[in-house]
Amino acid sequence: MKSIYIGDSGVLVQYLQLALNRAGFPIDIDGKFGHETCRALGSFLGRNAGCVVDHSVWEKLMPFLKGYTTYTVAAGDTLWNIANAYGTTIEAILTANPTIIAEQLTIGTQIYVPYAFPLVSEEVPYTSFLTDWIVEGLSIRYPFLITGCIGQSVMGKEVCFVQIGVGERQVCYSASFHANEWITTPILLKFAEEYSAAYAADQPIYGELSRPLYQQYSLFLVPMVNPDGVDLVNNVLNNESYRMRTLKIAADYPQIPYPDGWKANIEGVDINLQFPAGWEQARKIKFAQGFVSPAPRDYVGEAPLTAPESYNMYEFTQTHNFLLIIAYHTQGEVIYWKYLNYEPENSRRIAEYFGQVSGYAVEETPEASGYAGYKDWFIQTYNRPGYTIEAGLGENPLDMGQFAKIYQDNQYILVSGMTQI
Repeated sequence: MKSIYIGDSGVLVQYLQLALNRAGFPIDIDGKFGHETCRALGSFLGRNAGCVVDHSVWEKLMPFLKGYTTYTVAAGDTLWNIANAYGTTIEAILTANPTIIAEQLTIGTQIYVPYAFPLVSEEVPYTSFLTDWIVEGLSIRYPFLITGCIGQSVMGKEVCFVQIGVGERQVCYSASFHANEWITTPILLKFAEEYSAAYAADQPIYGELSRPLYQQYSLFLVPMVNPDGVDLVNNVLNNESYRMRTLKIAADYPQIPYPDGWKANIEGVDINLQFPAGWEQARKIKFAQGFVSPAPRDYVGEAPLTAPESYNMYEFTQTHNFLLIIAYHTQGEVIYWKYLNYEPENSRRIAEYFGQVSGYAVEETPEASGYAGYKDWFIQTYNRPGYTIEAGLGENPLDMGQFAKIYQDNQYILVSGMTQI
């Protein structure tokens, strides 16, 4: 992780402040590394920190961003005293360590100790770093989850997925196709956390029994399809060469604010205009709008599936048997359900149900955006229900202040995407 210093500001400072809060040192999460944050950091470290967060300090903070720590069992330890020491519960420790026996702890055994706080923050912007930390933390807290990689981005970042459930009926939700729509990532991560916690405790999840849901369905979540672009928008891109390339691309489109207006991947290709479903028509429309070269948004690329992030989703979908897909975007509070004249069985009914439980409008995709999307290709290829959900209202990137409402609006969609098929 990049070092940060007093006087710095930005997303990494917010992550520092989030970790300090979780560690018991309350501080405003304002993204400004001032004297108050420096004092809290010094208290956390037990010394004068010098107001610098370098690699060694990030290592100490990381358990509070990943949501767990490791502990070596000592003589006389019980799960009660370990849980009490870390402010967590015996149940959380047993869930994270399914092979241990509470009454037979072995001295020298390393165990995972999940912290009690919710792992998915509703306070900070999301980046590829935070997404990876959360996926790791979820896999430790809930070892029944399956995690993996569907491929790599242009810059070589792994694009992660989380699988919940072992059933034959497969469903896929994805988010952050567009860089400045990163607020869609925590929608999927929060649902993964809530669903996993419900399953572990044998509790219902939004009116559905979690255990039967887990046995009947396999839910695949791809929370950040476009990690490079997201990192660019949130000013944490760790490659100066690529950043300079984006500045050059943006200079050709001065009407689009930089970096807030960036939707594309790091090479200026809109990865939701890359699928072989009317790609030529999408090219005609976008070229007529002036997007004829790599751009912050709306450039379709030289051919379908030339962007690795698009190909990742294409191949991942081809190697599974998804009965329904949802691609999360922002903004507009609208659900798009159709591609051309394709109307897969039950797709209209499910769309209307989604609209009822969310309060979102249900519409057909506008002509100017109606081709070459992931949803379009899925419907055309498999003749199964596919949806683009535009969450929230306002100008992208949406502020995390909207997140609570966005999630509340979508929580029943996230469950019924499985139960309605």
